[in-house]
Amino acid sequence: MRAIGPAADDPVPTGLSGAGQRRRLALSGVRGHVAKGRDFVRQALLDWGWDGTETAEDVLLLVSELLTNASLHAGGCVELALTAGEVLRIEVFDGTTEPPRRNPSPQRGLPGGHGLYIVERASDRWGTHVHAHGKAVWAEIEAPRLVSGSSTGR
Repeated sequence: MRAIGPAADDPVPTGLSGAGQRRRLALSGVRGHVAKGRDFVRQALLDWGWDGTETAEDVLLLVSELLTNASLHAGGCVELALTAGEVLRIEVFDGTTEPPRRNPSPQRGLPGGHGLYIVERASDRWGTHVHAHGKAVWAEIEAPRLVSGSSTGR
């Protein structure tokens, strides 16, 4: 597993209404998977009382970027999973074990090549985990950001 950011096991205070919940959305062969994924996550955030904040918008942006990257660079999305606890963990599963790579020199003002930079900026941590059928690219948002709704300020 590869992680980017502060240690994934740092203790974080909670107070989350969705703590301990895991939601999964199958996306293999689904058309419009980015929109469906965003709708799925938007509903989870609403159910858990984390909607309508700057952090909720960060979460939706992360989901869009992770799903788009899986579609463009990893042969498509298999599943989207959300796990609520001391962090909100977003995981996008695809069918390849090839790790994601940042574009070394994305062009300012031009589309493309910025996805992993966005994931890095909007999340508290992100990384990959290889499994028997491919990999998951994940991003985490710490509980205090979900509760307060404030951005990282990075």
